[in-house]
Amino acid sequence: IPVVCFDTGVADAPEGSVYATVATDNVAAGACAATNMFPVIEAKIAAATADAPVRIGEVNQDATALNIQQRGLGFINKMIELCAADGIKCTVEGNEFYVNAAEGAVDAAEATVVIEVAVPAQTTVELASAEAQKIMAKDDTVAIFGSNQTTAEGVITANQTLNVLSTDPETGIIAAGFDAGTPQKEAINAGQLIGSVTQSPLMMGYECINTLVAYCNGETVADIPMDGYWYNTENMEADDIAPNLYD
Repeated sequence: IPVVCFDTGVADAPEGSVYATVATDNVAAGACAATNMFPVIEAKIAAATADAPVRIGEVNQDATALNIQQRGLGFINKMIELCAADGIKCTVEGNEFYVNAAEGAVDAAEATVVIEVAVPAQTTVELASAEAQKIMAKDDTVAIFGSNQTTAEGVITANQTLNVLSTDPETGIIAAGFDAGTPQKEAINAGQLIGSVTQSPLMMGYECINTLVAYCNGETVADIPMDGYWYNTENMEADDIAPNLYD
């Protein structure tokens, strides 16, 4: 039976068991969130010192699923790269997997930016909110990223208690999400999130069917990486974005 994976690959799948994977390029999608967040907090980052560092939080669904690993590291590594381009050093703390896998991080004593990564014990909004609150309650936190729908909603839920999110880095913490859902869309329109990254489930399903039919017709098939798209108040109704923003 030919197997084509939809949305996420299978880590360490036996050779030949999966013919193709149609999934978001999660490294690029995570990097997309960092790329859009960085300019908003760049001045805060530039003003940080070793004695007074700034903190960027990331809440990940888990540290085992391949797509979440790639997405979380995509954000972390891109943020480190963007900071390094300005001569700024970052350290990574928190979840052991992301600490060990991050590229370009330095020891805490050398860094002026701390990227703190949290993973809830289970994938629920309540537990993601608890992890987000721990980060958002720290005085040096300037930004936070929720790497999927559940963790993004956890960040939003945490803010119901703390009331610290803002689209202005001078008045609050900058936050970005991933995927869609009513809470994220409402939070963007309310000025609590600067935006989120959406996948394209519609086109992923389309390409999965195409790939299966091609295989059954004797054609050679291969993985198909799909794009992630940044959306905010300015483009949520655009033709290439709106069909992906489910409630």
